[in-house]
Amino acid sequence: MYTEFHTWKEILQQPQMWRNTYDIIYNMREKIASFVKGYVAQGYEIVLTGAGTSAYIGDALQWTLAGTLLSGAKAIATTDIITEAGQLFNKDSKVLLVSFARSGNSPESVGAINLVNKVAGKAAHIYITCNANGEMAKMADGSDNTLLVLLPPETNDLSLAMTSSYSSMYLACAMIANIDSIEADKAQIEAVAAATASAMEKYTDAIKGIADRDFTRAVFLGSGELMGVAEESRLKLQELTDGTVMCAFDSFLGFRHGPKAVISPDSILVYLLSEEPDTQRYEYDLIRQIKANNDITAFVAVSQSVPSIEADYFDLNVVIGAPAEVKRCYKSVSYVVVAQLLGFYKALHLKRSPDNPSVSGNISRVVEGVIIYE
Repeated sequence: MYTEFHTWKEILQQPQMWRNTYDIIYNMREKIASFVKGYVAQGYEIVLTGAGTSAYIGDALQWTLAGTLLSGAKAIATTDIITEAGQLFNKDSKVLLVSFARSGNSPESVGAINLVNKVAGKAAHIYITCNANGEMAKMADGSDNTLLVLLPPETNDLSLAMTSSYSSMYLACAMIANIDSIEADKAQIEAVAAATASAMEKYTDAIKGIADRDFTRAVFLGSGELMGVAEESRLKLQELTDGTVMCAFDSFLGFRHGPKAVISPDSILVYLLSEEPDTQRYEYDLIRQIKANNDITAFVAVSQSVPSIEADYFDLNVVIGAPAEVKRCYKSVSYVVVAQLLGFYKALHLKRSPDNPSVSGNISRVVEGVIIYE
């Protein structure tokens, strides 16, 4: 069923791609540790970068890296580096730029790397990409200040929407940050992969049922790194419906301060629920308030375990089930599969191809028309 679509296969292959990504990182563990530790010891600032979906990897991961090898890393999109490089870096800057790219052929990907090399006093690079033949991969010439991490070729998604490329690059960076415990972490990656595969199988029909409802707006909410995952989730549903469903994202507390005005009867709300009890108190307060004040198309919750809030607050609760002891930087990415499946099914509901949903041609697999000015 649905096997004629690349998007379907690329969503479902993710758990296996995560296992394969682990093998790649594990086999590079000594090279990765030596490279990263060398620049960290010299006080290099760690910057996570990419464009669009690739940028959202850093937006989420930066919340979970305290106490890891990439502690203190901050996310800056390539699209911001291109226009504001002089404000971000100077001749005194020492930058370890971690670049994410599915194809590595987007103009901003190469342009941001060249700009950082030009503007920063010293620069080193980690390229995490899914395409061995892309321009980014070709820039890794074996020089001492460059580390190339090539992910499984299957993650170079053929569909317009990034699915397995996003989640595999996300986990690759998380594993690099935890390279000192990478051998022991194999069980955690396996647990996340197994739980996510099981959840996709268990809930796929229920997710389709939500997608088949009539709605034109969707809001994804999360706290901490899950706000970053909500950012990507919002894009997945929006681009797979070519903007027919307009989507927003926010934090639970931030949503109260004005953005809540977006709620309308033809909306769905997707809550990405934290496992932290202190955080849950704030999330549950908002869930109760919205339920009391709004009659909308559907309320969906995504959680790792059954939430300690009444089940009737949700039309659907997807419980992924990764063990509590798994690191947040590993299991947080599993939440995104719900939005991926929602987008896939909503595209079909709208009679569009999930592989190429852009009827207008406004979006494409590789961004076009960007001129990088010297």
